[in-house]
Order: sequence, then structure tokens, then C-alpha cells
Amino acid sequence: MSGNMVRPDWDLDVLWRPLTQHASQQRPLVIVSGKGVRVVDSAGREYIDAMAGIWCVNVGYGEERIVRAAAEQMLRLPYTPLTRPSPPALRLAERLVGLLPAGLRHVQFLNSGSEAVEDALRVARQAQRQRHPRENRSKVIARYRGYHGWTLGALGATGQVGRKERVEPLLPGYVHISPPDTFRLFAGLSPSEATDRLLAELEQTIEFEGPSTIAAMIGEPIIGGGGVIVPPDDYWPRVRQLCDRYDILLIFDEVITGFGRTGTWFGGQNWGVTPDIMTMAKGLSSGYMPLAAMAASDAVFDAFKGQPADGVEYAQISTFGGHPVACAAGLENLRLLAELNLVDNAAQMGALFGAGLRALRDKFPLIGDVRGKGLMWGVELVLPGGLEPLPAAKVNQVLAELQKRGVLAGKNSSTVPRLENVLTFAPPLIVKSEEIDQIVGTLGEAVQAVQGQR
Repeated sequence: MSGNMVRPDWDLDVLWRPLTQHASQQRPLVIVSGKGVRVVDSAGREYIDAMAGIWCVNVGYGEERIVRAAAEQMLRLPYTPLTRPSPPALRLAERLVGLLPAGLRHVQFLNSGSEAVEDALRVARQAQRQRHPRENRSKVIARYRGYHGWTLGALGATGQVGRKERVEPLLPGYVHISPPDTFRLFAGLSPSEATDRLLAELEQTIEFEGPSTIAAMIGEPIIGGGGVIVPPDDYWPRVRQLCDRYDILLIFDEVITGFGRTGTWFGGQNWGVTPDIMTMAKGLSSGYMPLAAMAASDAVFDAFKGQPADGVEYAQISTFGGHPVACAAGLENLRLLAELNLVDNAAQMGALFGAGLRALRDKFPLIGDVRGKGLMWGVELVLPGGLEPLPAAKVNQVLAELQKRGVLAGKNSSTVPRLENVLTFAPPLIVKSEEIDQIVGTLGEAVQAVQGQR
């Protein structure tokens, strides 16, 4: 039997699939191959993958150079731990430091975005306690609607009740504040007025909790799975200033926004802001191998220096973090991103994409808001004439109409009740203008089909 065949008698409960209600026994879409921006299912149907997997296949499918780099490394040395690092791990760390905003010069490797966030939270807490030994700097400020991962620490930072409520209580030490949602929370205010309110809330939270108890603030430069929420332009610069004033470490979760997704190498560069700690994954290997990273500033790194007897070193290890095969794939992926000018292409195609989506917003009352940067876009669906979210059944119908017409898109699933109404788009960075036009045109057809129903 061909490896692409799907047996009709398969027990669908054997593979426990995430974000899936198995009681429905709905058969999954099984993807068997991909090339460029397109994937093919087990029935031979072709789709534009307008989500690049899960925001990750930045260089597109079928890049043989990455495959060869991984295979050659597997034959040469399939494994060594980071305590005895491989040349690919050392080279990839050096390459990353050359790409990262100035000041982030120390890199650890992990296996997933959740692990990278978990690592960043541990590093922030330990660094702050060692920098401020007379204080208990352990709390982390995060934001509602943000997503930081599925491990317990990262889930504690996550601000999405749909991911958390059935497994609570989680680890203590997290305080949440409002997201920079100018469409829904600050309608009628100018961007700068929205920032004023957000910064007032942040500073009040710091004062009420006590600055000497707070280790860090974590945030995605653009909230991704929570609804593609783009902050006002003065938001992150002012957050950076406030964190500096209270000596709070700023963590950027760049798991989605890193490696060209927003039209810059890293999302925070859209606002000229450098964090103290940064997490990365997804686009680091374009999904070809599990690979993630955490980068830190000199000030954070130096907090772990001392005599062996002091016990202040970072005393954690990941068995597969910095896997030589994954690092070899990551190195080749970064070469391709640079050689193919994919960061610039993301900016150019993103401008085209945004213009097309905004034209649809002006045409269809179901589209309440369009927001994004580069090739990271959200389309918020509403009942015509206001801010009331489009019901989930209707949102799912739009997704089904897109899939029926050959486009795979996403939505903010399992996040906040009633607000799971944002369609998400993040095609591979190799996307061309004709493919952007096809995605936009197909979305228009899908919205028209649902809007015309009674």
C-alpha cells in the first residue's frame, strides 16, 4: 500500500489529535506532500497553505537544501548534548547573534516555542533573584489574549481562558493586563490615547504588586494566536521605558513573529525595541526540524557568572536542545531566508496582502477589522453594523468555504469565549503576488457565500 493512502477503516481515535472533538468522528484532512506554498491531501486535492503549517514553514515546502544539510549531519554525528556542543550548534548561535538586535549575544537551544518560553521565564526569575538578592523578584506580567505555550509555566503566562480553565490551578506568579486591542477595547480612541490607558494600567499594576516582586514582563510583539493584535506604534517603546524605570526584564516572545514573518527579521524591530530576553522557534527551521532558541543580553547572562561553589550557573539541561541535526537544518534555513531575500519579500507581499484584505473589509459588512504586518494578518468577523463577534458556526463556515475552494487558513481557536472570530493568514514567505491575489479573491468568495445565507 502506498504511503499516501488513507485506509477508510482506520480507527480515528488511535492518533489523539489536538484541538479536535473526537466524539464527532469527523475525518481529518491528511496532508501527504507539499511544494512551495502548496500542499496536497490524501485524495490528491491541492491547497494554498495560507497558514504555513502553524505560522512556521517560512521558506516553503520541498527545500532540498535543508533536507540534504540535515541528512549529511545525521550521517556525520546524529547526536551530542549541548554540554559537548556540535559545530552546527556553535555556528548557528554565532549566526543568530549576527541577526539579532544588538545586545542579545547569548543563545540557548530548545525544541519548541513552549520550551523556549519556559526557559526564558526560568532565566528571568533566576537572573533577577541573583541581581537583587534582597528582593523576591518572581512575578511575571503578561497580557490577556497572548499565547506563550502549552507547558505549565508558559501556559501560566498565556492569557487565553480556553487553553487554561480545565487544567487550573497553574503555577503561581503571573499577573495579566489588557492587550493593545484598539479595535475592540479602545474603539473611538486615537492610537496614542489607547497607549496612554495601557501604560497607565501597566504602571498601576507594577505599583500595586510591588516593583520588588516583579521579575519580567512577557509579550508577543504582535499577539498571534490570540487574534493578530497589532499594538499602536508608541506602545512598545513606552513599555520598554517603563520596564527600565522599574528594572523589570522585558521578554519578547518572537516564536511567531521572528525570521521575517512581519517584514523584518524580528517583530520588535518594527518599533526599534530590543528586549532583554527573546524566544524564537517556528521560522528558525521553517518547521523542517523541531528547533527553538532563547537569547539573552549581557546583563542577564552575567547574572549567572560566579565561582563554582556559588551555584549560580544555569543548572538545567534539555536532552535534545541544540540537536546537531536540527541546528544544521536551521543554519541552511537562515541561509535560504537571506539568499532569497524573503524578509523583503514578506514586506512587499504583505503590503499587497493588506491592501487586498482592506478592500474586502470595505466591501463586506461581515469583516469588522483587518490588521497585520508583513505576512501575518488577522481578519475579524462581526455581525454587520457593530462589534458583536460573528458566531463560531458562521466563522467555521467561512473556513470551510475557503478549504472547499483550495485555501487553508486558520482562526484563533480555544482562546477567549465569543472572541474566536478572527481568521488568521500567514503564508510562506516565498509567496508571489498571484498567490496573494488568489488567497484574497477566495476569501471574498467565501465571505460572500456565508454572508448570503439566511
